[in-house]
Amino acid sequence: MKPLEMLLKNAARSQKKIVLSEGGDPRAVQATVDARKQGIARVALIGPAEEIRARFAALGVAPDAGVEIHDPANSPLIGELAEAFYQRRRHKGVTPDQALAAARSPHVFAALLVHAGHADGTVGGAVATTAEIVRTAIQVIGPAPGASLVSSFFLMLFCQSHHIKKGALVFADSGLVVDPNAEEMAQIALTSAQSFAALTGDLPRVAMLSFSTKGSATHTSVSKVVTATEIARAADPALLIDGELQFDAAFIPDVAASKARDSALGGNANVFIFPNLESGNIAYKIAQRVGGAVAIGPVLQGLAKPANDLSRGCSSEDILHMIAVTAAQAEHGA
Repeated sequence: MKPLEMLLKNAARSQKKIVLSEGGDPRAVQATVDARKQGIARVALIGPAEEIRARFAALGVAPDAGVEIHDPANSPLIGELAEAFYQRRRHKGVTPDQALAAARSPHVFAALLVHAGHADGTVGGAVATTAEIVRTAIQVIGPAPGASLVSSFFLMLFCQSHHIKKGALVFADSGLVVDPNAEEMAQIALTSAQSFAALTGDLPRVAMLSFSTKGSATHTSVSKVVTATEIARAADPALLIDGELQFDAAFIPDVAASKARDSALGGNANVFIFPNLESGNIAYKIAQRVGGAVAIGPVLQGLAKPANDLSRGCSSEDILHMIAVTAAQAEHGA
């Protein structure tokens, strides 16, 4: 089974409720129709109720029993959610009136539904910026217990005939943490390994990437990757991880045999940790636009409950895929 088909099938099995904070966007409505048709998840749409229903009518369908519409302007939940926001942010000087105003924001309302247990995860960013989505997720949902960093990854799906290897890979961090230090890079590696296992069911094989392989170059940026690998290995001795490695030495067995013959990965890594956001973001876009991979993300990790971002250029299909990923995260507590 192709990895995307498996992801959608697993999401359908869990039947989690996922909130789309930009419910009036036609792409969100189309994704909801598709999600319900395929039985992937229950969906809650946030926005003006009349506008959302008009979007459904334009598609010639009506929302079924698995679709909820919440208008923050007149929702019966607004009092409960405003109080929850006040309790979350009162230490920052937020007043009850300010909390009520904030709770009426679609993105905050969506995150509060998840925080309060009315939904399992939230997705936004088709219209809003990444900064707004991430800030809301951190303020309202908050980090997972024990998590020291909220980071992101792209789930890269290679399913085309020209791909030399088929399957799912994780690229991290390709969307959020700009220039992680060694400790942060190690945390990204550990969390990404957990995310990969949760989404695919496969054993994570983590490559810590650099422009150097096993001492072929000397630079402070190389030393950071080496140190990060050591920190991650010490934190989880059972984790299959190696670095520093160039991408080809982590991905191609023949190259690994030449450049890193002692590497436990053997050129078969499936989780790739980039030394900074610049390299990770460039890599995923090249794999997507030139290589023809399906890129799902940025998927946030390290939060108490799932909240995910979208590209503002996303399609309804992209939103559908993110609904499935968010449902899978909710199912596995990732």
